[in-house]
Parts: sequence; C-alpha cells; structure tokens
Amino acid sequence: MPKRQIIIDTDPGQDDAMAILLALGSPQELELLGITCVAGNVPLDLTCKNARITCEAAGRADVPVYAGCGAPLERPLVTAEHVHGLTGLDGPDLWEPQMPLAEGHAVDFIIHTLRRHPPGTVTLATLGPLTNIGAAFRKAPDIISRVQEIVMMGGAYFEVGNITPAAEFNIYVDPEAAECVFKSGAALTVMPLDVTHKALATKPRIDAFRALGSKVGTFAAEMLDFFERFDTEKYGSDGGPLHDPCVTAYLIRPELFSGKHVNVEVEVQSDLTRGMTVADWWRVTDRAPNAMFMDQVDADGFFSLLTERLARL
Repeated sequence: MPKRQIIIDTDPGQDDAMAILLALGSPQELELLGITCVAGNVPLDLTCKNARITCEAAGRADVPVYAGCGAPLERPLVTAEHVHGLTGLDGPDLWEPQMPLAEGHAVDFIIHTLRRHPPGTVTLATLGPLTNIGAAFRKAPDIISRVQEIVMMGGAYFEVGNITPAAEFNIYVDPEAAECVFKSGAALTVMPLDVTHKALATKPRIDAFRALGSKVGTFAAEMLDFFERFDTEKYGSDGGPLHDPCVTAYLIRPELFSGKHVNVEVEVQSDLTRGMTVADWWRVTDRAPNAMFMDQVDADGFFSLLTERLARL
C-alpha cells in the first residue's frame, strides 16, 4: 500500500496523543504533513501545548503544529476535563514544550496544503471536534473535492452517547461543523463509539507499553493509567476505550476494521438530541450512503500494532 499523506486534526487528550504517537511510529505508511489543533477536550492553548509535548516525547520536534479554532463555529465551547484532567494529558509529569507553534492558522494550513498537493492525495485524520475542517470547507469549498478521505473519530449509533444520552463528544461540541463535513460529499470513514468501545486499554495492554522501557512507552502507560479510570468506573469494563488511535490504525491496517457504508445525518436542531449521529444502519430510508461507519475491530491486532509502533520511537 502506498504511503498516505495525512494531516492530523486534534484536541489532545490522552487518546489523541496515542493516535499521534502511532502515526509518528509508522513512517513507512504515513507521511504526517502537519498537526492542526482545535479546542475540544481542553481549551486551545492546552491542546496546542499537548500536541507539542507528544511530538517531543517521540523525538519529533520537526513536525509542524498549528493553532486552529478556539471555539465551535456557532456555539460556546464544551470541554472534557472531567475525563482528561485539567491539563488534558493528566498522568505523566508534563513539561513546557520547547518546539514553537508553526506560523499561521490551522484552517489556512489545511486549505493551502490541499491546494498545493495533487487532488486525492491528502487525507484528513480528525480526532476531535470538526471545527477546523468545517471552517476550512466553508472558507474554501474548492478544497472539498481535493480531499482523498476524511477518517474521523466521532459519533455513535448502537452505543448512543458519552457526553449526552444521544451524542458522542466530538460531534456534540460542534454539530454544525460535523453537519458541514457529513454533507460535503467528501469520502468519509467514521470510527464511532460502536467500534472504539471494543478497543479497551486493559491493564495487561497498558503494562505492555510500560514494558517497552522507553520514554514513549512510559509516557503512554502513565497517560492511560489516568485516562482509563474514568471509563472503567462509568462502564464497569476491564479497561477504558482507546478512541482516537482507531483512526491512525485504520490508515495503517484497514483490515483491522469492518463496518457498513450507510447514510449518517447530524442532529443540529433538537436540544434533546443535539449532536446525535443518526446512522441509517438498516437502510430503511432512501437517503444516499455518505460514510463508511465502522462497528468492529480486531482489538488484539489493534493493540499489537500500537505496541509494535511505539517500540520504534
């Protein structure tokens, strides 16, 4: 499979950091053109800081990191410190990153990158609210047809919501941006809670990261020691779901995942179900399919891949 050129759009978040590390550990498959940060799990200043900390942990201070949108397109920001801690990366001892932010706005970087590369050669890997992508599509609709694929962590159907009874966090934070993306016509692959809740960071899997004996392995294990405690208490599971690395794992080994190509619409009107991803899983409407909506993952293969690639850093 040829190397994929990607932009990671993210709001780190421990699981975002793991997704970034997986990409950085996979240079044969992925060429990371840049990281664009958005407000989500924590405010923008912290997501920008956390992305740079993650790059430095991997010894990759050369990766450009851009600051993006600090609030959703049309709504006040909702954050998730109750899950990720006040820093967004609670767990390890953090440091002030030495690498500077890249000059310019993330939205402009996305636009310029898609315009200067041949059509169909750049993939957007989105790990947080879709504000930067929605803003870019609104500002420069010509870039939509140039996107190879958008692979996103977001949404839910059978697993319903994790921030409200109906909605998954990333979509809930900026449903208007999500609606823009789902209606854009770009090729979409979605990693919803239905699949990420099957990728559990159990104690043996976290211990495998720690056993690497490296800076990255320790960093990953200490992040997940903190991160998984919220979901294990909430769901009563053996480990917390490791959401965002499903995106980068799919880009490396798509055969680890399966799902259906269905229509997905985003609810933006109802206060009760705002941000709900209404997936026509059983194709009971005549709405045209617009997204590959995953629901299965080979969890052992996923964690083997993650451990193998972290060992390279």
